[in-house]
Amino acid sequence: MLQNLTVVLVKTRFPENVGMVARACANMGARDIVLVDPERWSEDAGDPAKAVPLATPKGQDILAGVRVVATLAEAVADCAVVFGTTARTGGWRRELLSPERAAAEACPVLAGGDRVAVVFGPEDRGLTNDEIEHCHRLLTIPTAPEASSLNLAQAVLVVLYECLKGTAAHPFRPGPGPDSRLATHAELERLHDTLRDTLLAIDYLRADNPDYFMMPVRRFLGRTRLRRHEFDLVMGVCRQVKRMATLAATGTSAPTEKKSTPDDTEDR
Repeated sequence: MLQNLTVVLVKTRFPENVGMVARACANMGARDIVLVDPERWSEDAGDPAKAVPLATPKGQDILAGVRVVATLAEAVADCAVVFGTTARTGGWRRELLSPERAAAEACPVLAGGDRVAVVFGPEDRGLTNDEIEHCHRLLTIPTAPEASSLNLAQAVLVVLYECLKGTAAHPFRPGPGPDSRLATHAELERLHDTLRDTLLAIDYLRADNPDYFMMPVRRFLGRTRLRRHEFDLVMGVCRQVKRMATLAATGTSAPTEKKSTPDDTEDR
């Protein structure tokens, strides 16, 4: 079931670490690795070849399928739930999950046939606040305080182990149709932007700083686990509210017409 799980490595510095992550994925049954803007992953410089020995034979097929993208948003676009890893606590980085609790949330999603991403930051600094904004949930790996630093592959292995262990309680049972699936990260981002534009249109947000208010809205959307038909419903409501706000601003009366269903095909 971990074939629906994507391991996302942001701005990795060393090809050898990617090789060790591929081995960890092979050990736990995950198959998909995405590199976001890696520091060193050039064929011309022979970087992928440096990762091969550390992947071992079982991980080399996974290594050969590694995808490279420019942005984190692109890496997680098709994922319904995105977990970010962090060693930092405090501030708004609250509700940190243990790997076991994160797996307990991830496994039912995977069992339903939806995709899950686990995002790991660079070896030297971890994920930035902007990168964390793309994550619906945060997890941290408990360690002894006198030796809290984990190798990247070690961190991946710990999280994937908990996910693999959790699959025993959640057999693979995908939903009956496309409307039963969860909304993806890309769809939730589109809904976030549509909500922002709608709230601006009715003067609910301050035009000089709308993103400050929308930060908790993004986190709320990430926690709600919207189904595709629910996404269509909210998008349809937002479009109608924006339309009525525009008519009110121009002093135009709304024409009488039969309301369309919120299941708008243009968003499919």
